[in-house]
Amino acid sequence: MSQYAPTGVVVREGDRVLCHLCGEWFRSIPAHLSAHGWTHLAYREAFGLERNQSLEGDGTRQRRAVAMRTRRLRDPHVRAGCEQGEVWLRSGELTKAAARASRGRRQPEQRRAKTLRTLAAISPAARAEGTRRQKLAKLRETAQNAATALGFADIGALVRDRVAAGNSLAAISREAGLHKDWLCRHLSNVDPEAAREIDGIAARRRFDAPWLPRIGEWGFTDVAAYLHDRHVLQRRSIRAIAHEVGFGRGAVETALARHGITKTAHATNRQRCAERAARVAAEFGFAAITDYLDDRRAAGMTWREIAAECGQPPSWVRRRAGLP
Repeated sequence: MSQYAPTGVVVREGDRVLCHLCGEWFRSIPAHLSAHGWTHLAYREAFGLERNQSLEGDGTRQRRAVAMRTRRLRDPHVRAGCEQGEVWLRSGELTKAAARASRGRRQPEQRRAKTLRTLAAISPAARAEGTRRQKLAKLRETAQNAATALGFADIGALVRDRVAAGNSLAAISREAGLHKDWLCRHLSNVDPEAAREIDGIAARRRFDAPWLPRIGEWGFTDVAAYLHDRHVLQRRSIRAIAHEVGFGRGAVETALARHGITKTAHATNRQRCAERAARVAAEFGFAAITDYLDDRRAAGMTWREIAAECGQPPSWVRRRAGLP
């Protein structure tokens, strides 16, 4: 079959349009197609033209537009149809109907050319951002469906509930019908706040693991409860707790900070320190430790020499003098 105009293109000159089939010029191609035994839909499909592409010259299109405006004013059936179309347009039903009608149908060459031109005008960064937003919307939809199926308002509520019960993210993913690694990979994207909370809980559990066998001897299954009992209620020192569990002072202090328990210098420690200072002062004939230190410093002794004389660590001696 000969073709007298490019596929996907309507060649128009003023009031006339070129026929793809015979190469002749006409005011209206649809009116001419009966001579070829074609319908306008078959013509559009054969030559890659969109269904809303006009196949008439400028003058014919203008006359039809004027006639349609007149009919919209005077013909009640046309007016009712246009009003109904506007309702569908505002509600989005017209767009959905058009999408359903075009589903499975090959895109016309004219539309493909427009799409490629539009894509070429979009920067790679903008295209990547659009893809990212689309993927994120899909992930959030999947998360919401999973949470709703299990009776929760959102994925964050589901995860917090299950993690509080001791479940892992993999177990929650499987329960929700997702891949076992889905929440590990995507929770930070769909609910960053919940992800931060869960990361904190996971870190506490990981660092608390070595404590559990030791505090279990005294009936505790939670490190925070054990530390609160020993340090807050029983007023035990960091050193005493470290000795009981067999860890260093640093490990105990870190655990207190991890569980939000304020480290306190208890009265028992302060009393022991005061008694120790009094013994040192009395040993050298002074009523107070500060009197002893002032005397030795006035004699030109260094802090190290004073510490060696009284048999105490230099750091302890300096703190008694109010120095860091």
